[in-house]
Amino acid sequence: MPLPPALFIAGAGTEIGKTYVTAALVRHLRAEGRRVRALKPLASGVPPLDDPTFAESDTGRLLAAQDLAITPDSVAACSPWRFTAPLAPDLAAAREGRSLALSDLVGWCGARLAEADRDETVLIEGVGGLMSPVTGGATGLDWLKALGLPALLVSGSYLGAISHALTAVETLQAHGVALVGVVVSESEGAPTPPETVADAIARHGGVTVGIVPRGGGFPNDLA
Repeated sequence: MPLPPALFIAGAGTEIGKTYVTAALVRHLRAEGRRVRALKPLASGVPPLDDPTFAESDTGRLLAAQDLAITPDSVAACSPWRFTAPLAPDLAAAREGRSLALSDLVGWCGARLAEADRDETVLIEGVGGLMSPVTGGATGLDWLKALGLPALLVSGSYLGAISHALTAVETLQAHGVALVGVVVSESEGAPTPPETVADAIARHGGVTVGIVPRGGGFPNDLA
């Protein structure tokens, strides 16, 4: 049975706007009348469910984009592996005396894809940067490759973002991952406009690049 359309949102670095971009894409697709399921299977730095700041967590923001209330069930369905410490997942898990196997993470994602309706778009947001560890022996790239999904890469516009994005683009291409495009999420206080960063990434990387300004929506040319 064919799987539904799905996309993995990867980052060229950490804290550069992956969740903002994913939520913006969810809202864009839903505004077009498309059904969307957004997942953040693995998340660090997440407060307890009863903490007032939970709504500002990555999971809380993705649920809000889908117009889903924050409940134990909705949170577990979006982010089954949540850790309190704002560290790489393997370190955050170890601090809590927990562990995570890549096979479990991939299996959970595969089950969600298998149960989704054929007309439902599934977005899976990664954690940290592309090469950030997700388990004791695997990185985000290993996770992405195991799922076999196309990727959307999110970059910032901070100083050094061009090099980071191009390195991630080349890494994805070298590993045979289909890259649908790059989104430059405007970084606060960046020394150059996001258009300059996007132009350089497109020129040197040979990829389609869109821009999400601070507070802005998902770019139409990538939607």
